[in-house]
Amino acid sequence: MRSESGISGKYNSTLLFSSRETCYKKPFGAVATESDIEITFPVKESFLAEGVDMIVRLGEKTKKYSLTKIKTENGYDIFYVKFSLKQKGVYFYRFEIAKNGVLFFVGRSYNGKAKIQDWLPEWQLSVYDKNYKTPTIYNGGVVYHIFADRFCYKGPIRYPKYGVLKQWHEDVTIMDEDGVYRANDFFGGNFQGMISKLDYLEALGVNIIYLSPIFEASSNHRYDTGDYSKIDYLLGDEKDFEELIEKAAQKNIAIMLDGVFNHTGSDSLYFNRFGHYPSLGAYQSKQSPYYHWYTFNRFPDDYVCWWGIEVVPTISRTAYDFQDMIAGENGVLKKRTSQGVKGWRLDVVDELSSSFVEKIRSAIKSADPDALVIGEVWEDASTKHSYGEEREYFRGKQLDGVMNYPFRTALIDYVNRAEASTFIESVMTICENYPLQSLNCCMTLLGSHDTIRALNSFIKLDIQMTKEQRKNYRLTEQEYESAVKKLLIASAIQYFLPGLATIYYGDEIGMQGFEDPLNRRTFDESKADKRILEHYKKLGALRKYNREVFSNMFDYIRHEGNVLFIKRHNYLLAANPTQHNYELKQSYYDELSGQTISAVQKMSAAILRLN
Repeated sequence: MRSESGISGKYNSTLLFSSRETCYKKPFGAVATESDIEITFPVKESFLAEGVDMIVRLGEKTKKYSLTKIKTENGYDIFYVKFSLKQKGVYFYRFEIAKNGVLFFVGRSYNGKAKIQDWLPEWQLSVYDKNYKTPTIYNGGVVYHIFADRFCYKGPIRYPKYGVLKQWHEDVTIMDEDGVYRANDFFGGNFQGMISKLDYLEALGVNIIYLSPIFEASSNHRYDTGDYSKIDYLLGDEKDFEELIEKAAQKNIAIMLDGVFNHTGSDSLYFNRFGHYPSLGAYQSKQSPYYHWYTFNRFPDDYVCWWGIEVVPTISRTAYDFQDMIAGENGVLKKRTSQGVKGWRLDVVDELSSSFVEKIRSAIKSADPDALVIGEVWEDASTKHSYGEEREYFRGKQLDGVMNYPFRTALIDYVNRAEASTFIESVMTICENYPLQSLNCCMTLLGSHDTIRALNSFIKLDIQMTKEQRKNYRLTEQEYESAVKKLLIASAIQYFLPGLATIYYGDEIGMQGFEDPLNRRTFDESKADKRILEHYKKLGALRKYNREVFSNMFDYIRHEGNVLFIKRHNYLLAANPTQHNYELKQSYYDELSGQTISAVQKMSAAILRLN
């Protein structure tokens, strides 16, 4: 018999179980196959519970585990069960309490706590393969995300074959004269420019450089690959790339590339729509060796392309020789990884078939087991479904980590709205759902080439502005000062969260900009806001010299009012995006200000040294 929902509120104080406390569920969060899972479930003694069952579900299959009453303590009957799961997957569970022939249903309430009520959500339990491992050498590190054409240039000027070369101080083009945006304005950023900035990046505590695509392409963003076998000549040649890898390694900085394997360019060796390549492309003939790579609705002009954008025709999921070119024994991935590339970020990974992702991981790991494999996923990656497939990113054979956009959303919302409990709920949900080894490999970011600039995230956006107006808009003095304060708070929190703290080039100097391409302007260190830059250097140093501290979960995350506290070993982050000062119970040395403080000022953050 079901519980009566009308009386459920009467028993809300009856239960103590929380999935987020290891005294009730051990271990915390995701678990390995065949590992012990311990559940301790207290029920108030006065409730007179006759029994407790745990209902564990994988898809439509369920299994019931009966808990044993092991003792009565502090007014609670303590029920307990230990079990393990052999099959990897995303499980869900709930409880049923029996009393006088009535079953009281228990589900997940706010913050993972148990509540007696019908139709409550279940708890999620992610189970990964016991042999699943991710690289640990980058744990607790800092990633610097470079848009290759716009970061820095050095050496002889190289002119694009198709498009225009602009002066470094000029603004980006948002539309050509005929009303079309072609992404064909170039500024000449190159490998030698990146090499010249290695000291700068080292001072930021960076240990991974993530580069936007570097293979030959016709656009400035290079997500429309023209030839996977060639580095784009505008960036330099093979020697320049090898020099970047070598000189970065001398500073303990790894190079991670962007792998764009869902689509090619229409202007490519393989599709060759414009005849720029000496090949028989798929667009030119059905006899092309590449014809079956693509899907034509009506040959040749009506073809499947990424989000309907004709310059990037989609690769068919059954183009196995394409997959072999990328992930085969003599493929792109093994070649570049063997060359010294230490990681790959997979563009739109949810549009690749699961089998292809597994081939990609296998190819990379066979060349270097410590190379990172990170996917572009915007949602909770543990429960991702796309193209009819349940994605098994963190179960053993696909990814090490993802771009942690849920953290970004939660972080920006918290600093803008000062709602700490909502932020903690969002963060802890991801922490529970991801294996720790995956969480450590996720990119914890505030901005990327696909988002508005971090600074612009902290103002009220006028969605009615035209793109031309957004291009010309610069924050007012009042907006800027407010946004800077919020950015300093948000970045301090970012560096205390699990994962690889990720900087999108220029955010650390206060660059402004809205959506693509306004978030892709040229970098100019001479225009840096020194307050922001010095702040990022302090955060980078903190991570650099305390890598072990930042290589695991935080000790705790809490809030008082809407002031947030995250503890890591002997450091306590106190973030205060409210309009009121927060008085501390004693004085502490603040790593950010370099002073001993007794209060965290409004609209600020402090990193308190506890001993």
